[in-house]
Amino acid sequence: MQPVFVLVHSPSVGPSTWRPVAENLVAAGHRARVPSLLHVGAGPAPFWPRVVDAVRDDLREVPVDSPLVLVAHSNAGLFLPAIRSGLDHAVTASVFVDAALPARAGPTPVAPPELLEFLRPKAVNGRLPRWTDWWDEADVAPMFSDPQVRQKVVEEQPALPLSYYEQHIPVSDGWDDHPCSYVLFGPPYDGFADEARRRGWRVAHLPGAHLHQIVDPARTARHLVELSTH
Repeated sequence: MQPVFVLVHSPSVGPSTWRPVAENLVAAGHRARVPSLLHVGAGPAPFWPRVVDAVRDDLREVPVDSPLVLVAHSNAGLFLPAIRSGLDHAVTASVFVDAALPARAGPTPVAPPELLEFLRPKAVNGRLPRWTDWWDEADVAPMFSDPQVRQKVVEEQPALPLSYYEQHIPVSDGWDDHPCSYVLFGPPYDGFADEARRRGWRVAHLPGAHLHQIVDPARTARHLVELSTH
């Protein structure tokens, strides 16, 4: 049975960062889902169970015997072991796209110490600005090629609590006992791509900025299909 591609966006942004890729996958004859994680930061910690619940809820209408390919972008990569453990469906492959990697085993922090030092002064009453508001325009503009797409992505972003980035996500032993692969867009995620190679994963390079999947969704979709089927 053909797998369903489950495209998991970073909770720092929204599902529109994956929808163009989903549309390309469907146009090519594949099945795809884009769960929304926009409400993950609405309640108190811990946050990771709400990520798992959101993906489970989105897959309720997908028959349990349908295999899945989990695809995660950015810090959503850290949640893949927990998501996989919380699903009834079989996961035949996982693809990390310009994503942070979970530890091989043991809890994984969402943010390293240097990122937390950067974020703490930005918090107001414990809540951070939207992700694109962290950076200068010179950093944000290259991620978008279409003003309307930029407006949609920017407007749907949640203002997450600082405690979201202070959490540790559980990682079950043996979570990577299935084919895993990595798609690198560019720095600063090249270090994660190197780690993926050390783990023996297949790594593809699709040069671009961090949201390149909305700039070139067709090639991104082709990479997902290739990495998950060979």
